[in-house]
Amino acid sequence: VPVAHLALAYLAATVAVALVPTPGGLGSVEAALVVALVAVGGAAAVATAVVLTFRVITVWLPLLPGALTLGVLVRSKVI
Repeated sequence: VPVAHLALAYLAATVAVALVPTPGGLGSVEAALVVALVAVGGAAAVATAVVLTFRVITVWLPLLPGALTLGVLVRSKVI
């Protein structure tokens, strides 16, 4: 899939986040990205795997350091 198509798919997903009022666009971003990637010629299974991997890396993975830091601060009675 060409890079320009990926950029357009990401733009469409960003618009979906603005239209659907869910925290962090949960669900709407994934659906919009999969639909956009399939529309530009990607296979549905590959698009789904790529989108889920992208969302895990960009949304869920950054929570780990924060959760660990919070745990340390709570145990140290700083918070």
